[in-house]
Order: sequence, then C-alpha cells, then structure tokens
Amino acid sequence: MTGDPASHPPRSDPRPGWRAFLGLSDEDLLAQCEVDRFRASGPGGQKRNKTDSAVRLRHRPTGLESVAVESRSQHENRARALRRLRLTIALHAREPIDPASLEAYAPSEAIAGRRRGQRIEIATKNPAYPEVVAEVFDVIEAHGWRLSDAAPALGLSTAALSRFLEGDPAVFRAANERRAALGLGLLRPGR
Repeated sequence: MTGDPASHPPRSDPRPGWRAFLGLSDEDLLAQCEVDRFRASGPGGQKRNKTDSAVRLRHRPTGLESVAVESRSQHENRARALRRLRLTIALHAREPIDPASLEAYAPSEAIAGRRRGQRIEIATKNPAYPEVVAEVFDVIEAHGWRLSDAAPALGLSTAALSRFLEGDPAVFRAANERRAALGLGLLRPGR
C-alpha cells in the first residue's frame, strides 16, 4: 500500500468505519498509528540524504497507511501523511447504510451546509473534506455505485456528483476502482 489514498483495496470486514476515526484530533489519530521515519531518495540535496525526514503512518485499527516524503522537514511530512491518512480512511473505511433505511436518509450538515444549488463546494484542504467524501462514498455504495441513483439522495444532479468525484484525482481513482471491482463501467472525466 502506498501513500496514494486511492491505492488501497476496499474494506469488506467488520472493523469500525470512518466515523470512529475522522472525528479524532490529530494527536489521537496519530496515537493509533505506527510511525516509521526513513530516508527518502530523490531531489533535496545532501541534507535529505542524511536525515530520516520521510514519514510512513500505519493505522493499526484499519490496516491503512500513508506516506509523505516531499519535505526535508519530518514535522511537515508527518502533517502531510496524517492528512493523507484521513482521506485514505474516508475512501476505504465504510459506514454502511442499511438499504431498508435509504428512503429516510438525509445528508448530514457537513454535506447539506456545503451544497450550492445541486453541487457540493468544499476545498480538498478543508479539514471537513475527508468526512464529506466518506459520506458521499457511503451513499454511492448503498446505491450499488450507480451515480444516477445516489445523486438524488445527496440532493445533487448526477453530473454534479460526477464532477465532485472528479475534483480530486485520489477520490476519482478510488471511485473507479470500486466500480471496476463491481463489474461496472469506469467513470469518464468530463462526464
């Protein structure tokens, strides 16, 4: 598993879903992780080759991991790895919605408060972004990954839901990986 949040296989086991982790503070989430520090190869000069500035986080409860190697600062790489871990959890730790209760589903305030017309507006760097992505994935999963069925439940048009997924390459890859695993056609950019 790499640092790319979309490169993890979908979870299908009984471990806790995203709600158990995404609301945690950075310190509490980090306490659930094994932290590896190592030397990263590549550009960065002599200092990068002499210090263990790269960071890998392995989240023990989910088995998911993230990596950050971009900076010569271990502190900056740990913060990046933690943000990536949050998105990885959002993409792969599902909170299943009971199909019998789909009729009663209403989007959370995290989504409803960010809807502008029939689209969701939230920056990928917003701390609430992973929770929004996780809920969107849960709703799509409950509708068998058919965007045309999931979009109305979220109060979106199908095109707006597709654009939301396209807005982040890691999210788009994860959505297509899940669709492929279910034998569905891949989403095309610009749909």
